[in-house]
Order: sequence, then C-alpha cells, then structure tokens
Amino acid sequence: MNNIVLIGMPGVGKSTVGVILAKELGYQFVDADLLIQKQEKRLLKEIIAQDGVDGFIKIENQVNASIEAEHTVISTGGSVVYGKEAMEHLKEIATVIYLKLSYQALRKRLGNLKNRGVVLRDGQTLKDLYEERVVLYEQYADIVIDEENKGIEETLQCIIDAL
Repeated sequence: MNNIVLIGMPGVGKSTVGVILAKELGYQFVDADLLIQKQEKRLLKEIIAQDGVDGFIKIENQVNASIEAEHTVISTGGSVVYGKEAMEHLKEIATVIYLKLSYQALRKRLGNLKNRGVVLRDGQTLKDLYEERVVLYEQYADIVIDEENKGIEETLQCIIDAL
C-alpha cells in the first residue's frame, strides 16, 4: 500500500496540494474527477445536469472503485465518500487523508458552487452538505489534516510529517 488518497470538501485544495505532494514524494498524480470526465467524455457539471446527482455518484463510485495505481497521489471529488465500493477500494490501496476545513473558511473559499460541479441536491445548502459529508470523511480517513489558517506549504508539511 503505497498510494495516498486525498478526500475532503470541494475547495480544500485536494488537487493543488495533491500535485505538489506527488512532486515532493516522487509519485504519480491522478485526479479522479479528470478520470471521470475522460471516461464519460463529458464535464462533471454536464454529467450532473444530464444524469442527476444519483447518476453522477454512481459513475464516480464505479470510476474510483476501479483505480489501479502504485506510488500515486490520488485526488478525489468531494462526493467520493458516497460510494461505498470506491471508498473500500481506496482504503485497500492507499492511506486516506482528509483535508479538513471549517465551514466558515470553506464558504469563503468556494464562491459559486454550480460552476464547480458541486453535487448539491435540490434545496440542499452548502451547510447541509458540509454536515452530511464531514461524518463520512472522518469515518474513512486514516489521517486528518486540519487546514485552518494554513497555506499550501504548511498543509504539505503537515501531510509529510503525518506520513
């Protein structure tokens, strides 16, 4: 088991931190959202618009459950934790790191959710989503990195120290 999986809410920096972490460790980098877009030949927001939230989650689950990698940092979409098969698979092949940010800090970072392809159900607020997912992130995480008031460099250092 020599992979690292980053989980957490949209906007916490999974992709940004993931790329730099991969460079630091001499690992490959895989962005699961890009794998989904490649397989589906559609943007995330198009999949959500066309197949609905549940359809998207099903595709995300299948793509993440089939990732085969070694010495790789894998950045996942914020909704990956809804996929039981995906999470069981990722926990088997990797150390799962939850990049944690308070709701207040997250709201500041995010701006317009729809443009980010964030999986929100009708009538669901960011706060609802946050509270629903935090439980799952904590359940699946091997390591929790609190990003509150940390820049990318500090977050990276915390991850490297934790590993």
